[in-house]
Amino acid sequence: MSETNRTPTLAMAACLLATLALIGCSSSVVREPSRGGRPAAPAQRPSVAKPGATVVVQRGEGLYRIAANNGIQMADLAAWNGLSPPYNLYPGQRLKLYPPGRGGSSSAGSSSAGSGGSRPSAPAPAPAAPIDSGIRWRWPADGPLLGRYVANEPTKQGIDIGGAPGTPVRAAADGVVVYSGTGLVGYGELIIVKHNEQWLSAYGHNRKRLVNEGQLVKSGQQIAEMGRSGAARDQLHFEVRYNAKPVDPLLYLPAK
Repeated sequence: MSETNRTPTLAMAACLLATLALIGCSSSVVREPSRGGRPAAPAQRPSVAKPGATVVVQRGEGLYRIAANNGIQMADLAAWNGLSPPYNLYPGQRLKLYPPGRGGSSSAGSSSAGSGGSRPSAPAPAPAAPIDSGIRWRWPADGPLLGRYVANEPTKQGIDIGGAPGTPVRAAADGVVVYSGTGLVGYGELIIVKHNEQWLSAYGHNRKRLVNEGQLVKSGQQIAEMGRSGAARDQLHFEVRYNAKPVDPLLYLPAK
């Protein structure tokens, strides 16, 4: 995707959904009695963590709605899952309903080396992008590399591959199509493939989508035709995401 034409991101769509969910939803706040005739500011209820519990994101759900449905403040839910504004979510993504270190697998009374009252060691944080994904990736299209991934840069969350209009766009690995549409602003005709519980790949700016949501696809299967929907030129914008967080696709694609 060109640097000047892809300011909106997948995350923006999820943020919009979360904002819309605010309308008509006030179950997560209580109001204190007013003082001096002026309405009091709403007081937020503390989050109720659910150790060991998770929830799977459904299509159209935003972070606010999921948080409200589970009695958790949106900021807490985001922090527990390592999400930052604008809180991009994908269908099929699994969110923890508890903070790190409270997965429910260890007993509060456990001790080590027979020493009573000693605290269990905190679990090591999960890596943001494991070196081994366990997936055999392949290039999603033939063509020159136009743009590279840049960490923490919202407009460069993947790579851009050039090509002629109609160039085949292929699944980078086996998976199931969890999104096929045009509802995410800035990505044009977009397809998202879920490979397992942690890994997704996204294919944007297509001229034509050839697969539907829920369809199983095989590695190398054509899923779209390259185009310029939402872009200044014909190209494929390709992203690889681990637990919804973008990683550099070039770390996983075979060397050319």
